[in-house]
Amino acid sequence: MTGIRLTAPAPGWAIDADVVVVGSGVAGLTAALRCAAAGLDTVVVTKARLDDGSTRWAQGGIAAALGEGDTPEQHLDDTLVAGAGLCDEEAVRTLVTEGPDAVRRLIDTGAHFDTTDSGDIALTREGGHHRRRIAHAGGDATGAEISRALVGAVREAALHTIENALVLDLLTDAEGRTAGVSLHVMGEGQHDGVGAVRAPSVVLATGGMGQVFSATTNPPVSTGDGVALALRAGAEVSDLEFVQFHPTVLFLGAGSEGQQPLVSEAVRGEGAHLVDGDGVRFMLGQHELAELAPRDIVAKAITRRMLDHGAEHMYLDARHFGARMWEQRFPTILAACRSHGIDPVTEPIPVAPAAHYASGGVRTDLRGRTTVPGLYACGEVACTGVHGANRLASNSLLEGLVFAERIAADITETRPPRTEPAGDQGAGDPAPLLAPEARTAIQRTMTRGAGVLRSADSLAAAAEELEALHRAAAEPALRADDAEGAKAVVPGVDAWEVTNLLLVSRVLVAAAREREETRGCHWREDRPDRDDAHSRRHLVVRIAPDRTPAVHRTETAAFPPVRPSD
Repeated sequence: MTGIRLTAPAPGWAIDADVVVVGSGVAGLTAALRCAAAGLDTVVVTKARLDDGSTRWAQGGIAAALGEGDTPEQHLDDTLVAGAGLCDEEAVRTLVTEGPDAVRRLIDTGAHFDTTDSGDIALTREGGHHRRRIAHAGGDATGAEISRALVGAVREAALHTIENALVLDLLTDAEGRTAGVSLHVMGEGQHDGVGAVRAPSVVLATGGMGQVFSATTNPPVSTGDGVALALRAGAEVSDLEFVQFHPTVLFLGAGSEGQQPLVSEAVRGEGAHLVDGDGVRFMLGQHELAELAPRDIVAKAITRRMLDHGAEHMYLDARHFGARMWEQRFPTILAACRSHGIDPVTEPIPVAPAAHYASGGVRTDLRGRTTVPGLYACGEVACTGVHGANRLASNSLLEGLVFAERIAADITETRPPRTEPAGDQGAGDPAPLLAPEARTAIQRTMTRGAGVLRSADSLAAAAEELEALHRAAAEPALRADDAEGAKAVVPGVDAWEVTNLLLVSRVLVAAAREREETRGCHWREDRPDRDDAHSRRHLVVRIAPDRTPAVHRTETAAFPPVRPSD
C-alpha cells in the first residue's frame, strides 16, 4: 500500500457484501451476474446510469471464431500480429478458445445479434482480421444491444446497484488485503455522499481513460478512475503507453474537444476507402490489407498524409454503398454524420484519429487477479496481456466477457471471508487535489506531447508541465489553513476526477519516455524503428513512496506472476 488516498470526507454510511463490482459495461455486469448466480451477495457501483459506460458506444461488434471455416487459431494469429510482439500468447489463447462460448452465453442472456437470411449470425470484417468474424447488432449498435441485454438481466436478478457513484479508494484490512471501496454518491437516493461498500473481493471494471486527451471517442465518465485507484492502492499497471488512436473519427473542426463521434471500422470492413483531398486511396501499397490494416498502421498513415498535405483531416469514401445500405447497416453512424451536416450517401466523410482505447492498464493474471490481494480488474481498465502493443479490432468486448467470467469463477471458488477495514484508512498524507479548471490543461498537454506522434522532446515537455501541476496542487498556498487565506480546493467529483486524470497522465508519460522505440500504437518520431532485441519487454509501473511513477522493465516479453507464490 502507498498510503496515498484522495482527500475526501470519512464515509458516512456503509453496506456489506461478498463482492463489489465497480463499473457497468460488458465486463462489470457479466462479472456481477456470474457472481450473483453463484450465490454471492453482489453490489454493482457505477459512475452514472447502468448503461452509460463505453460498452454502449461500441459500434463495430464483438470478434469471435463463429463463422464456417474460421478457427480460434486463426483469431489468435491475427491478434498476435496486431499486438506487435507484446501479446501474452497464453492470454490470447484463453480469449480466442473461450470466446465463442462466451458469446453464446451472452446470447442466452438476451442479446440479439444480426442474422443472415438462413438464421446464422451475420459476420463482418474489421482491421487486422483476415476473416469475417465480427458479430454485430442493430447494424452498428452492437454495444447498445449488449448493454440493453445485460442491464435487463441485472434488473431481473434484482442485484443491488448504486448508480451515480464515483469510486474513491480501496479499503484494506489489517493484513493489507482488500476489504471494499469508498465512494461518493452524487445526488439523492438510497445512499448519498461519501460512503463505503465493505467486501473482500473488489472487481474494477471502470473502463478507459480517454478523457486524458482533448479529443476522444470515450464518454465523459472515462477519466481513468480505476487505474488511479489501483495505483494509490499499490497495484502495478503495465503498458499504459499503448493508447490506441482510432483512425476514423468524425472530424468536427480543429478546436473540437471532448467525446467525438466514431466512424466504425466496420464501414471499412464493408468496403469504404480512405482517400485524401485529391481523392487518392493512400492505403494501397501501405499494407496487404490496405484500409483493413491494424489500427496503428492506419492511424499512422492518416497522420502522415495529413502532415504531408498540410491537412487537418482525410476522408472516408463510402458513397458507393448507396442510401439503402447506409440506412440498414450503419444507421447510427449515418444519423451522427447527418446531425453534423455531412451526408455519407452523397459525400466523403472527413475523418482524423482520436484517442480511443487503452491497451494497457492494471496488471492481472489469467484469473483477473491484480498484485493487490482481493482486487481484480477486467475490461479496458485491465492489462491481461491480450492486446499487447495494439488491440485488434473488436477484441475488447470479447475480452470483457471472457475475463469477467474467469474472475467470477475465481471468486466463487475461493469465497474469501469478510474482514473489517483497518481503522487507519485515512492515515498518511492525502493526495493533493487539483482544481477542476486544471482538466483542460492536462488534456491539452497530453494531446500535444503524448498524442499520435511522440518524441523525446514532446514527452519531456509534457512531463514537465504535468509535474508543475502536481507541485502546484501540493503548494501550501492552496491549503485551507494557509495564513494568506488562499482558496482551498474543495473535495468533490470534479476535483477527484481531475486528480485521477493527472495521476494517470503522469504514469502514461513516464512509460512513454522509457519506451524508446516505435511499437504498435506507440509512435516515436525520434525512434521510428521497432527494437525487439532491447525493447520487446513490458513496462510495469507503480507509485513510489515519494509519489513519483517508478517504471520497471520486465526481463522478457512474458509478464511476471502477480503473486510471488504463483
